[in-house]
Amino acid sequence: MADIEPNWEWYRSFLKVLETGSLSAAGREMGLTQPTVGRHIENLESTLGLKLFVRSFDGFSPTDAALELKPYAAAIAANSAALRRAASSQGKEVRGTVRLTASEVISVEVLPPILAALRHRHPELRVELVLSNKADDLLQREADIAVRMFRPAQDALVAKRLGSIELGLHAHQSYLTVHGAPKSVDALADHTLIGFDQESAYVRNVLKQIPWLSRAALALRTDSDLAQLAAIRAGFGIGICQVALAARDVALVRLLPRQFALKMETWVAMHEDLRASPRCAVTFAALVAGLGAYIRS
Repeated sequence: MADIEPNWEWYRSFLKVLETGSLSAAGREMGLTQPTVGRHIENLESTLGLKLFVRSFDGFSPTDAALELKPYAAAIAANSAALRRAASSQGKEVRGTVRLTASEVISVEVLPPILAALRHRHPELRVELVLSNKADDLLQREADIAVRMFRPAQDALVAKRLGSIELGLHAHQSYLTVHGAPKSVDALADHTLIGFDQESAYVRNVLKQIPWLSRAALALRTDSDLAQLAAIRAGFGIGICQVALAARDVALVRLLPRQFALKMETWVAMHEDLRASPRCAVTFAALVAGLGAYIRS
């Protein structure tokens, strides 16, 4: 290994080639030429004394060394982005960039008016919104603030519980006009059901409470909550939807409320080091107020 500190741009190219599988695709996304990306990879390999990629018939395949280095390079990228966000917001004014992560449905259906009002009050504030159902690691600065559907476990986080979002079974009136409404949970076996594709830890926990919602029983399977919601709205069948969200649409009917109701704890969290940051403080407060009002509606 050469006694030289690798250039950050080399790591950036390394991560993009890992993601895209080719020098040309990485270059297009980064605004660089293919030879430039190739030199970055060669320089990083030479400096680290490692072979990171093997050229194959369908592009560049990562070696075991590359896969082992990936999380460390990703951490460098996250910290670099966090540094730029912090640098952009220096001063007492609310300005700069705040990176926020939330689930698909919350991001698309609930947050836009909250963020629009926030931007109206603070026109120099910029928001990076990451739609993700995964637990992005705030400690690694992958995001500044996260809306979570579980209690954050890390001690170094500032977290506030907002309450519980209720989930219920819903169908569009157009579906019910044709197929009728089920009178019991057992009757759901005769209906078109919408749900998950791959089992996650959350899905497995839900299935313990409602074992009748098995994958085999589903006529439409997708891990996208937005796709499930769109299918319910289109009259495809019966699926799970946030009760407060469904209440906005008179054509969506809640089914079997006494037999089926799930609760999702809702939290807003950020790293404690960002408590004094004006951009993060006002965003955190806006989320607490806006999401709290949504939950209480």
